[in-house]
Amino acid sequence: MLPNLFKVLALFLLADGIHARIDRRTLVRRFNPTRHGFDPNITTPMQVGNGNFAFGADITGLQTLLPFGILSSWGWKNDTLPLGKTMQDIEDYKGVSWLNHGRLVEYDFGGGGVEQWLISNPNRVNLGRVGLVFWSADGKKYDITGEDLTEAHQELDLWTGKLTSRFSFQGNTVIVETAVADATGSVGITIQSPLLQSGQLGVFLDFPWNDGTAKFSAPFVGNWNATTNHSTVLSTSRDGSASILHTLVRSAFKTTVMGSKFSISRDTPDAHRYTVRPPKKASAFSLTVNYGLSHETASAKNVFESSTNAWEGYWTESGFVDVLTGSTDSRAEELQRRVILSRYLMRVNEAGDTPPQEVSRGYHGFSDSRTNSSDSQEMYFWHSAHWALWNNWDILRRSTTIYSRFLSSSIARAKVQQGWSAGARWPKMTDPSGRSAPGQINNLLIWQQPHPLIFALYEYRAFPVKEVLEKWRDVVVETANWMSTFAWHNTTTGVYDLGPPMYVASEDTSPNATQNPALELAYWRLGLDIASTWVKELGEEIPNDWATVANNLAKLPVDNGTYAVYEGIESNFWTDPAYTNDHPTLVGLHGWLPPTPGLDITVAKATAEKVWTHWNVTNCWGWDFPMLAMSAARNGDQDKAIEWLLHPFFAFDDVGMPIGGVRVPTPYFPGSGALLLSIAMMAGGWDSSQGSAPGFPSSGWNVRAEGLSNAL
Repeated sequence: MLPNLFKVLALFLLADGIHARIDRRTLVRRFNPTRHGFDPNITTPMQVGNGNFAFGADITGLQTLLPFGILSSWGWKNDTLPLGKTMQDIEDYKGVSWLNHGRLVEYDFGGGGVEQWLISNPNRVNLGRVGLVFWSADGKKYDITGEDLTEAHQELDLWTGKLTSRFSFQGNTVIVETAVADATGSVGITIQSPLLQSGQLGVFLDFPWNDGTAKFSAPFVGNWNATTNHSTVLSTSRDGSASILHTLVRSAFKTTVMGSKFSISRDTPDAHRYTVRPPKKASAFSLTVNYGLSHETASAKNVFESSTNAWEGYWTESGFVDVLTGSTDSRAEELQRRVILSRYLMRVNEAGDTPPQEVSRGYHGFSDSRTNSSDSQEMYFWHSAHWALWNNWDILRRSTTIYSRFLSSSIARAKVQQGWSAGARWPKMTDPSGRSAPGQINNLLIWQQPHPLIFALYEYRAFPVKEVLEKWRDVVVETANWMSTFAWHNTTTGVYDLGPPMYVASEDTSPNATQNPALELAYWRLGLDIASTWVKELGEEIPNDWATVANNLAKLPVDNGTYAVYEGIESNFWTDPAYTNDHPTLVGLHGWLPPTPGLDITVAKATAEKVWTHWNVTNCWGWDFPMLAMSAARNGDQDKAIEWLLHPFFAFDDVGMPIGGVRVPTPYFPGSGALLLSIAMMAGGWDSSQGSAPGFPSSGWNVRAEGLSNAL
């Protein structure tokens, strides 16, 4: 840790010698998101959270009107097994076998029977719902709507992670403050209102049924009406706290409530809603709702202090970029807003102990509405690589441990299941145990394979010590072993081919026709070079297979002066919608990837420019636009890079949630992660760049960066 801290400190001191330090607090708070009034069409919440736990709130500061999610990195469950199936059937599942250059390889798809159950399980659990309850003076409980609230105003303080919501109900002001503790699933809540003194205001807790049958059921997670599918049990303690045990199939989740004096009761025997009621004549009410099996529950005051300390540390102790102060380009304000809000939301939703789901967690929004999705090792790069360049190593190290944790299962997948001679085969999607999710694309996609080598290299660049080399050694070696084993020696051409069968990163080609795709070839060569340097730094011999494959990989496919998606693709693919409607990964050859051996930069630039004119950009989403921006920046067209980052189809809503677009639901956090990666690269530079902020235009932009690391 110390070398990197010294590096960040040195960068700050260097900044001090050139110009005044960035006023981070003022710039962050400039973009505090606010909402006014209740909008029934809003599909994204205000969020507070800590990376492993997130709480989504409506205009009341809780979930009074809209059941936004409370999700976590630990909240998973399995559904009941299919009728007539046993756990042994699950363990015995085998998919189909396909020929790979004359040898059979067993994959996890096409096995039937329990395949869909394996895809859907485990699935994330929405841990519950917390909202306000209102009573009339004679004790009648109101069923309120947004129209019942007036003068509603809400502001999220990004600097402290505290959400403050204010509104009036029947002429009575209600103020709710909400925050989440830094290291637990504890939500701190304080409420002020004259309605407390008359006993007309309280809190409810509710618990939904969750299963893996729903996909993209945005924007809410869980079924609140299937009350007979699950159970809840209330218990109270002498210390004044109460707990509710929520059981779904064989998984149990504990919710603990503590704080000011209160009574709690179940609304009806058939429902899972509980009412928490403070005593009359209270001027304020505070409570903590803790989700998880931990018995540690802090006071609301301590939760707010924990949140403040964590967020202040986050904003002050890592990288920072100011594109606004001193800039005359009118677009600087919006770009800065996106950066600040993305930095906040990524720490809330994407800073956990495991890689996020592709469409992420609180609603995963966390903000994720796709409840049957697994952790995505494919999208892990776009979700999390930015942490390295912004020097948030405390966060990134939480999740990169999955490579060492899943190493043994990935070796077994490669050697035992699939019959390869060596290496670890990293899956596209996995559950918390490391099991690969079935599916043809899941099994035949390969571009996630070199990802751990990039994470390893960035950590070693930040901390160039032997301990890091040794920490990653086995992961690096086994990753490269499989990469060299997968490459097939074509005795006719004398080169090593990738595929078939395989899917390209855009997943839009025939797996049995796809051979030597451009992006994957370049990434393979980069990965093998990283691995070779790694073992050399450790004083070990570079395996002959690695060098042989790296030096004899097929050349990047070229057709009429531009790179092709894969070798042998039809020459008119540029005008064929079958190939120009998905991720434009050809621009990644010289963009998010650095120049690799054999890459012709002139051809790469011509390819990127042709993508600009021939790709169906209306069908692009998420990380496509930052990838296009990084390519433009590296190719020297900084104005185009800005255009891509602010493209109309790459949008962020009022609270900074990345809009999914026509292909995926909102929020789609790989877009936020890719935005932050591109900003760090464009503002902080890359290995061969010159000058400050090399990815930004020299006219109209005044860019200051503190504490960033160079991109490759």
